[in-house]
Amino acid sequence: MVARCIYKSDEVVVKSPNDRRLYRVIELENGLCALLVHDPEIYPGGPPDYSETLDDKQEEGESEEEDDEEDEGDDDEEDEDKDEDEDEEEGEDNGMKEKGKGQGQGNSSQTKKAAAAMCVAVGSFSDPVEAQGLAHFLEHMLFMGSTDFPDENEYDSYLSKHGGSSNAYTETEHTCYHFEVNHEFLKGALRRFSQFFVSPLIKSEAMERELLAVDSEFNQILQSDACRLQQLQCHTSAVGHPFNRFFCGNQKSLVDAMEKGINLRDQILKWYREYYNGGLMKLVVIGGESLDILESWVVELFTNVSKGPLVKPKFQVEGPIWKAGKLYKLEAIKDVHILNIAWTLPCLRQDYLKKSEDYLAHLLGHEGRGSLYAFFKARGWATSLSAGVGDEGMHQSSIAYIFGISIHLTDSGLEKIFDIIGFVYQYLKLLRQVSPQQWIFKELQDIGNMDFRFAEEQPQDDYAAQLAENLLVYPAEHVIYADYLYEVWDEDMIKLILGFFTLENMRIDVVSKSIVQSQDYQLEPWFGSRYIEEDIPHSLMDLWRDPPDVDVSLHLPLTNDFIPCDFSIHADSPNNGPADTASPRCIVDEPLMKFWYKLDGTFKVPRANTYFCINLKGGYNDVKNCLLTELFIILLKDEMNELIYQVDCIVFVTEFFIHM
Repeated sequence: MVARCIYKSDEVVVKSPNDRRLYRVIELENGLCALLVHDPEIYPGGPPDYSETLDDKQEEGESEEEDDEEDEGDDDEEDEDKDEDEDEEEGEDNGMKEKGKGQGQGNSSQTKKAAAAMCVAVGSFSDPVEAQGLAHFLEHMLFMGSTDFPDENEYDSYLSKHGGSSNAYTETEHTCYHFEVNHEFLKGALRRFSQFFVSPLIKSEAMERELLAVDSEFNQILQSDACRLQQLQCHTSAVGHPFNRFFCGNQKSLVDAMEKGINLRDQILKWYREYYNGGLMKLVVIGGESLDILESWVVELFTNVSKGPLVKPKFQVEGPIWKAGKLYKLEAIKDVHILNIAWTLPCLRQDYLKKSEDYLAHLLGHEGRGSLYAFFKARGWATSLSAGVGDEGMHQSSIAYIFGISIHLTDSGLEKIFDIIGFVYQYLKLLRQVSPQQWIFKELQDIGNMDFRFAEEQPQDDYAAQLAENLLVYPAEHVIYADYLYEVWDEDMIKLILGFFTLENMRIDVVSKSIVQSQDYQLEPWFGSRYIEEDIPHSLMDLWRDPPDVDVSLHLPLTNDFIPCDFSIHADSPNNGPADTASPRCIVDEPLMKFWYKLDGTFKVPRANTYFCINLKGGYNDVKNCLLTELFIILLKDEMNELIYQVDCIVFVTEFFIHM
């Protein structure tokens, strides 16, 4: 029986009018959904005309060559942690030119790579209680060889030899694997990659080494205050709740499971067979080949992925995640003071067209005049503030959305924590009094549409991983557009979400070096973090529940006059002269100012790079002047923050720096 697609469409995906890539959505008979992306800039002169047979022969030749050479290490196995691997890749070029990251049309002179990603809809929430970290451990074990490619180093070695790299990460409800490779070796990489999901070996002899690799990744985050806080939030969540886990796992959590009589390999294989099937998988392949060729490769290589039975992870959730009326004080590793306030919202994935939580995040996290941040900063209490639902799986899951406000405090602010929380509830009262404002939503809508229309390209492997993740939660038509889309204004939905910002639904965490000293403290068992759990006084709770008034300094933001509405391109206008002039022209030449201008005739997007250079005479003549100049720049940034924030809302970049 010939393998085939049971569904195919080239028209379903909504893309930017400036996106030259072609997209096709297919579904295989085993339920696997794949998004194929033809990138014409990978082969600017057109893809090669080769047959399937020639490609197979070329691949076999590569395999023979690999057998004759020594393995060059296994860096990617050890570095599957997402952030660390990205840092590594920035410093490596593998002998190739830098990946194109521009707006497309100007990238043809650079070598763009091919990429692929697979997201499986199961993650750490599904870890057995007796074997925490199992999902992460399985992620590691899939790199350790397959039936067709039994050598543990085969996949990584192939990518390394052909200018590529791989990565993987385990989230709460999905696990993502992705790679990039020099474009002509995409099929060979896919052949090896596909075996992760068809016939992995899960060798017993490799398990001990990978336990050490998992433990190494844990040790890398051991000193992270953000990770320690997240684990404290997990540790203090309700027993039996999916949050009440040690998500990443380490050697101890997995060895403890074995010492309790659990056969870890059998457990992994059972888990793999239960969840790693086509109905829970989303694949993205980005290449320079035609969509038909990419489709034929996916059908050939991924048809043997198991069909099921389809068992979607289900979670029993009853009652609140955390105890109400509590304050948690966590000892920090770094010299910081951070106040974290969080509220539990229902899952809002189905309401992505409304983005009501983003509306509230925009207001609570604003830094302009009348904002909470401007209010706290003016009193010397805070140095930064952010708000919203995080991207991490713990903050954005099918169980709940966690809306947080994170405030970096000064020493004075640390002494005013309860006052700060009181003003947060004053601002929430203000939002209820003035009702949701459609003009604010319209600003966010305009910014989202602009960002979508003129989006800059990401690295290919990151783009593949993002699309694969999006396929898990959005319909295929909005796999790109959903992140930018503000389509439906729903005042009632915003009011409904505001109703969850209550004291009974609130969690407070304070992270600081100075809060755990001589007092009695508890230990979080996995990170060994010291923390204190306190009751919030009822008098404060009553004051926050219904603030008597709202400080006059707090109000909604002003309209953002920086949002553009004219995106006309003037590069081809005869009144502007030739756009390909080699050098900038001086269009203003006065004693105290020169203004140089260069018209862009290459990218032709409504984006400008503008530099203002102010010469400070004697600014670096001696140590004193040097110090004063540096302080001046810091103070200038601080003074202009409210204005600059309005610009930053539009994803413009504003920077002050000293040029000697």
